[in-house]
Amino acid sequence: MIYSLLVLSSPVSGHGARHAATFAHSAIARGHRIHRVFFLDEGAYTGAALSVFPQDESDRLQPWLDLADEHGVELALCISSALKRGMLDDTEADRHEKSGASIHQAFSITGLGQLVDATAHSDRLVTFGG
Repeated sequence: MIYSLLVLSSPVSGHGARHAATFAHSAIARGHRIHRVFFLDEGAYTGAALSVFPQDESDRLQPWLDLADEHGVELALCISSALKRGMLDDTEADRHEKSGASIHQAFSITGLGQLVDATAHSDRLVTFGG
């Protein structure tokens, strides 16, 4: 089965983003495929390159980086959600005359069309957070 995920919650509040990463790893381990993970609203904070977590907390970015590196999962941040939260890639930083990118390079900034495309190319869209 092919899944796409929609993550709506921040990685620092609630458990939605963490459960989404766990679900993705479990689904892949069971032979399923993750087509795309789309981060919308507060979920866009998941792609923050500059987040640092205390030593007694788990790294909330690493499970997503593992998905991208090991399984080629696309990690897409909604452009509207990202920009409102100061989440920029190099292109957007240049376009808005900001000093530099603030998202991790494993993430891309895309439009809502990528969410529509994800639903068209997946058997299921699973939503986390909200």
